[in-house]
Amino acid sequence: MSCLSKTSVSIPIEIQIPVLLAKPSPLHVTKRNLISVGLTRYKPELVFRWKTKKMANALDTSPLSLMLTSGASGRMNALLSPRVWRSLVMLINAFVLLLLVPVCGRRRRRSPSSSWPRREEKREESGGTQHHHRKGGDGGPLVRVPAKILLWLKRGVVEQEVAKRRALAMRRVLQDDGDDKSLVREYSLFVTTRGDTIFTQSWTPVSIRKRGVVLIMHGLNEHSGRYNDFAKQLNANGFKAYGMDWIGHGGSDGLHAYVHSLDDAITDMKSFIRKILAENPGLPCFCFGHSTGAAIVLKAMHDPKVEARVSGAVLTSPAVGVEPSHPIFAVLAPILSFLLPKYQLRAAIKKGTPVSRDPNALIAKYSDPLVYTGSIRVRTGYEILQMTSYLQQNLSKLRVPFLVLHGTADTVTDPEASQKLYEEASSADKAIKLYEGCLHDLLFELEREAIVEDIIEWLNFRV
Repeated sequence: MSCLSKTSVSIPIEIQIPVLLAKPSPLHVTKRNLISVGLTRYKPELVFRWKTKKMANALDTSPLSLMLTSGASGRMNALLSPRVWRSLVMLINAFVLLLLVPVCGRRRRRSPSSSWPRREEKREESGGTQHHHRKGGDGGPLVRVPAKILLWLKRGVVEQEVAKRRALAMRRVLQDDGDDKSLVREYSLFVTTRGDTIFTQSWTPVSIRKRGVVLIMHGLNEHSGRYNDFAKQLNANGFKAYGMDWIGHGGSDGLHAYVHSLDDAITDMKSFIRKILAENPGLPCFCFGHSTGAAIVLKAMHDPKVEARVSGAVLTSPAVGVEPSHPIFAVLAPILSFLLPKYQLRAAIKKGTPVSRDPNALIAKYSDPLVYTGSIRVRTGYEILQMTSYLQQNLSKLRVPFLVLHGTADTVTDPEASQKLYEEASSADKAIKLYEGCLHDLLFELEREAIVEDIIEWLNFRV
């Protein structure tokens, strides 16, 4: 019988923790192999004693011996271990879930009176179908609807809503057409390359020779019909007016006030400009845009083809400088717009933000069924922030003649951003006018008559 010898291996204190964290070596050291672990009081070292000389000799070539050669390598291997990576992934997941907690809806609690008793499932052989009855309830079957059918039903609800909005927009045009004999008001529909139907309308002067055309691009949550009075004033000065309800607004397709991409609205505007120019050959074409509509006009003007066909642009309260109600929304917007694009985020709106000092104008706006009065949808808000960021970085690309108007008391869009647009734009023909004390909706302010006169005067000089 051979004699067993004991070999001691000393491990410095600086690599004790990496050794303990490391995986067992292929030596398969178990508790029965490990004789003792001792820590001296004055010598901070860890001593492992092995049972056999063979195991001690194998220590030099085992993965554990590699751990003993360098404290830094031991710490690195421990940090790169799968356990550490799993902990890091769990920490990231917990952080993402924490960010999503505020947007998760609260679970509705059922009152005791309306709670259902415990269900019992019964299978009926009639027709090979399975019905689920409530025990002690009304006995009505529970129908399980596939997800595809639910999606189809949701689309059906949106289509019904669009049909109601479009019918109302059409009815307003037809009712208004017979009241004023000096002009003709009409509506038309065109289908985009995406397959969406866009509602448009026009105001044509009858007794006055046409000198130009103006395309009206409304702002967020409203529609082109709100600019009926402005269009008639343009007619009185020899300008034919066109209005387009961009996607998700007015009589156009899409969930109300939901814009998946503002680039779609820009593409639709370009298509409509081609249609306008084809109907009015030889007449100069101008674009009017308010708020987000002005931002759409500005980005469309960066296209050289549009720039060559448009004679000028009038911008009221352009959405060049838009800030969220809280900086955290700018951080969460990319994530939420992907996960919950149609979610209505109440906290993203600045509460109590006035847009006009005229009480009658406010009543008319917020009682209009075609005006969206709910909370802004996440994707729509994110698109506006993206558009604002793009415009601020490309202000110098604007080369068409333009007039920018802004109220100094506007709290929706920043008047200083309009000033910056005026200063940095490359246009040789540009003008700016700030109205002291006016709010966001300039054409619905108390000074609306003077503001419209400034616009028409600017247009008259460029016909």
